[in-house]
Amino acid sequence: MTTQNYLIVEANLVTNNVVWDGDVNTWTPPSNSIQLIQTTTPAMIWQTVIVDGKIADFVLGEQIGAGDIGFTWDGTALTTNQLKPVIPA
Repeated sequence: MTTQNYLIVEANLVTNNVVWDGDVNTWTPPSNSIQLIQTTTPAMIWQTVIVDGKIADFVLGEQIGAGDIGFTWDGTALTTNQLKPVIPA
């Protein structure tokens, strides 16, 4: 088995990020949790919208492998818990 980062999701919230090989004989994840391989899980994060070489806005866009602690899980993708960034002056 390959050792990699797993996101531990409990009650639709990422509560931990662990390095694990997926073998439940060496470590048992929390009961009632799901484990998502971080590098292959889609996550909605804030991405910049550039217009005329300047930041015009921020929108949620999908990026594989960007999930982290605090993100929410809807059964398909994670979504950031970060507030929408403010456009720099």
